[in-house]
Amino acid sequence: MNNGKAILAVLAGVTAGAVFGMLFAPGKGRSTREKIAKKGEDLADALNDKIDRKFEELLTSFTSNLKEPVKNSSQTEKNESV
Repeated sequence: MNNGKAILAVLAGVTAGAVFGMLFAPGKGRSTREKIAKKGEDLADALNDKIDRKFEELLTSFTSNLKEPVKNSSQTEKNESV
């Protein structure tokens, strides 16, 4: 199992546990719904942050991999013209 699937499985388990814990805990319905909504927002924000970081890493990796062949080809052209 790769890291992405493991993280997703852990997040799903934590989310399910939190939801079930709040649903079965004593408390007013409105209060429980507000707590669930807040937890959902928090988890969504955390997931968005992780996705943004991974996207930036991939973009940086991709652009650096593109720059290398261009740099090498320009060096080859300079050497050939001499």
